Amino acid sequence: MKGLWRLWMVGGGLGLWACATLSGRPDQGAEASLSADDRAALTRVGQKVRAEVVWSSSRLGNHDLFLARADGSGLRPLTQGDQVDWFPRFAPDGQRVLFCRSKKGWVYERDANRNWLWDLFTIQKDGSALTLVAADATWGTWLGPERIQFARNSKVFHKDLASGQETLIVDSDKEPALGGAELQQPQLSPDGKFLALTLRGAKRETGLFDLQKRTWVATGEGCQINWFPAGDRIYWVNPSGNGGSEVFSIGVALGKPDRAYSYEQMRFIDLPGRRSHEYFPKLSADGKWLVWAATQRGHDHDIADYEIYVWEVGALPDSAARLSFHSGNDRWPDIFVSQ
Repeated sequence: MKGLWRLWMVGGGLGLWACATLSGRPDQGAEASLSADDRAALTRVGQKVRAEVVWSSSRLGNHDLFLARADGSGLRPLTQGDQVDWFPRFAPDGQRVLFCRSKKGWVYERDANRNWLWDLFTIQKDGSALTLVAADATWGTWLGPERIQFARNSKVFHKDLASGQETLIVDSDKEPALGGAELQQPQLSPDGKFLALTLRGAKRETGLFDLQKRTWVATGEGCQINWFPAGDRIYWVNPSGNGGSEVFSIGVALGKPDRAYSYEQMRFIDLPGRRSHEYFPKLSADGKWLVWAATQRGHDHDIADYEIYVWEVGALPDSAARLSFHSGNDRWPDIFVSQ
């Protein structure tokens, strides 16, 4: 991996600070106006896809979940309260949202792996049936209609929601290849053989953990690593690019990154202009649409003025449509495309 490490250091060189958060509290902010070009971009999105986007926003206080159609219409809060609600993920059928909630009041995202500060809930898309599904847990994702995956600091679990049975999948304290690192945003490969992980604490890198061989392949710096739906590519946030971060992507084969990529080939999305500090990327289940958030100043994930974007994969970067227009903090979007 030395070649890739050298390439990324030349391309960005700021990897050690990436994906850290600092002090402060969220600003509720205020609505911002849309330009004619912004409205036209959202209209084009609405003409191409029927989809909904959910994300976490500070516009009502600490953080709540908001829903809107991909063309910006129908914006409404999904949750409201004094806790911090974040990392929302649509269920496979799009009718429920799995999310992380602080047990009490304001908690920083830098404390995401202090699992005793958080619980996982589901809620129906209409705001009903709020349900606790995993206590003392973070980074929840869906594995199926009634199965989820989540982290408790150095451990990753699978849980059957119908039976309540939890199964330990990985404990980094017992895996020499992981060295006791904190495990952030664990993402199971579509074939169930690998975990894409962001490591923090004892290690600071992204990579793939082979669940059968119990081996680790590092992909380098950055964070928020995830899979393309087909399982043949990965993407993550890298500390390089126009605004100090961008979304990279490379192909994978048998759990090993393809090392033949050049810097330009790895670049997946990097917005032009000033608002180009990209984070929180999430592909739609069909792999055709990407949502993320970007800011033009600041880095704090739960404080800075991030805005949500929607992009048709493969189109020019400047065709991305800005979905949110608010000076508060908007982060961690997910998109559900209707069939």
